[in-house]
Amino acid sequence: MKKKKYRLYGKKKKVTFAQSLAKYFKDFGTAVSKGDKAVKLSLVLMGAGFFARKQLMKGIIISAVQLMYILLLIFWAIPNLADFGTLGTVELQMVFDPATGKNIVNDYDNSFMILISSITAILTLVVFILWYIHNIKEVYKLQLRAEQGKYINNFFDELQTYKGANFHRTLLTLPTLGIILMNILPLFVLVAVAFTNYDKDHMPPNALLSWVGFENFKTLFSSGGMSLTFGYAFGKIVSWTFVWAVVATFTCFIGGIALAVLINSQGVVLPKMWRTFFMVTIAVPQFVTLLLMRNFFRDDGIVNTLASNSGLLDFFKNIGLVKPNMSYIPFLSGGSVGWAKFMLILINIWVGVPYQMLIATGVLMNAPQDQIESARIDGASKWQIFWKIIVPYILVVQGPALITDFVRNINNFNVIYLLTQDLYITSDMKMANSSAKEVDLLVTWLFRLTNEDYNYKMASVVGIIVFIICIAFTLVSYSRLMKGNKEEDYQL
Repeated sequence: MKKKKYRLYGKKKKVTFAQSLAKYFKDFGTAVSKGDKAVKLSLVLMGAGFFARKQLMKGIIISAVQLMYILLLIFWAIPNLADFGTLGTVELQMVFDPATGKNIVNDYDNSFMILISSITAILTLVVFILWYIHNIKEVYKLQLRAEQGKYINNFFDELQTYKGANFHRTLLTLPTLGIILMNILPLFVLVAVAFTNYDKDHMPPNALLSWVGFENFKTLFSSGGMSLTFGYAFGKIVSWTFVWAVVATFTCFIGGIALAVLINSQGVVLPKMWRTFFMVTIAVPQFVTLLLMRNFFRDDGIVNTLASNSGLLDFFKNIGLVKPNMSYIPFLSGGSVGWAKFMLILINIWVGVPYQMLIATGVLMNAPQDQIESARIDGASKWQIFWKIIVPYILVVQGPALITDFVRNINNFNVIYLLTQDLYITSDMKMANSSAKEVDLLVTWLFRLTNEDYNYKMASVVGIIVFIICIAFTLVSYSRLMKGNKEEDYQL
């Protein structure tokens, strides 16, 4: 009999991000409108409210930070933001200096540094505004505590809270700063570069950058004129990226489950030995395995040598899988796009299935044995138990990981690049003119645009597209997969 579940305090109302944001600014408006003189004075001098509540040290620190930011704004942020619209107007050149009688470098504008400094200034301004709003709300809370006759912490009491009630803020401060500096700031710079003409013909500081609007996006999505090659390459690479992501994800996922079920079945002899053999592939670094595989499957590699000596090459020629004029099987070279893509998927299965097998083994160890036993008593076959109980349970438990694997395969740089670099030569000139290969994913194409062609503007556009695809798929998948509490079906 299924147990009923009760909620003690009723169903919790879900609050959306828009509602939380509206409440955040509404609370700020309440603090400004209902605050006393100290609160209103804090709108000008941020520490005034703390001075009024005898929190002198905190008021001094906050006022000092406010003063430092104002100085930073005047002497650094505003000068950079003034050049943000043009990204500089003075080019680098040599000018004659009458004082020394020599040619010297002029006082030029570095467009890229202006871009980074301006975006950093905007981010610091946003952070300061949010901190400013939070400060006013904190001062208003102190006013309410004073009106209610409650105790107001002194400076040392505040410090103690960062080891107690506010310890989470202590722990999250450095990681948050790291995320802002290492993720958010570069992301905004990437987005900004996509709207400039930053390429090998416009390389700061030797040349100035300029804003081009949506021209780079038009180049990527259009199919005429100068954008012919980019539009053509983008269409082929996007389609292959999705095919690769789907096939690579589900072959490893299904293969890992099948291997785990097989090894853990009762009829297998020495299951620990077989499991250890497959786990050895995880112990070896992936890039080592991929480089070895690349050497094995070269045109003059050991696999082609064995295929030629054993007659396998002639057999493939007879059935049409290899061209008659070839003296090797084009596993990873430009002789055949089909062979290269097939080998990429096959090698990815080799390096990916053992990892999925290990995860699936852990999941199977916690499978709902009561449901499995009940199904056996009711006469269900092994296939029915596997398909109706095991598979749904695995999907519930591994659903988030499956989404992560799909996104990871969209950005699977290692397998594609390490296996095909210096081996695969594209025969499609439209692809070659865009620094692309038929086996490229969006992420490897982005790398080639950056590292080989120095076409940073188009690489930034591709990077934005990759980000949009990944975030859209993740949000949609999570909302569908995590809808409701499906784990309740497997709980007593």
